[in-house]
Amino acid sequence: MNERNEALVEIRNLSRVYQGGVRALDDVSLEVARGEWLAIMGPSGSGKSTLLNILGCLDQPTEGQVVIDGVDTAGLNANALTRFRREVVGLVFQQFHLIPYLSALENVMLAQYFHSVPDEAEAREALERVGLGERLRHLPAQLSGGEQQRVCIARALINGPRLLLADEPTGNLDLLNEQIALELFRGLHREGHTLIVVTHDPGVGELADRVLHLDHGRIAKEEMCSCGPREETVAALSGRA
Repeated sequence: MNERNEALVEIRNLSRVYQGGVRALDDVSLEVARGEWLAIMGPSGSGKSTLLNILGCLDQPTEGQVVIDGVDTAGLNANALTRFRREVVGLVFQQFHLIPYLSALENVMLAQYFHSVPDEAEAREALERVGLGERLRHLPAQLSGGEQQRVCIARALINGPRLLLADEPTGNLDLLNEQIALELFRGLHREGHTLIVVTHDPGVGELADRVLHLDHGRIAKEEMCSCGPREETVAALSGRA
């Protein structure tokens, strides 16, 4: 693992303009260090999801440079971008995006298939790591929302990504499952994973090392988090009304 102060993500003068002249991102520049947990917050339409989609190689900027692990993704063609995403980035979505007719184990192995070679033992270990060792053969419809989100986390981690991106990962969860998901993210952070998490919840944002606030496609402010012991913050979240 490289030193945490080394940048894994470098964004320079990033803009994304959609048809009709809608400017979702406007001259954004920032760096994310290896091992850092960055939270991205802002009102609806502020550019949060657009930024995450570009970092996740699901979209391309109109202008600017996006360097992830030394590779300028803005210069990659569609095929190279797909390969890079499979090898470097892990994605956790609010809506889960699980294949309904595949079991939890098969959904995780599918991510392996697109990356290299499926390995059932590795997929089983990934699900056991997120507490789903007893749910391997269950279909998504047989799992709770929190369990489905944990399948998504296992799927995102199975190929050893250097960057983990999450878009409102607790948005569809009740408080108990939100706490379980946040504990998983905290564990990944302790292990040195680089996390970028979009959230609307200030309490979730406080768990990060740094919070980036977007407004109308620009960085409105940045703040370092010093909320005290992380355990106390997560415990407080579980007791919110």
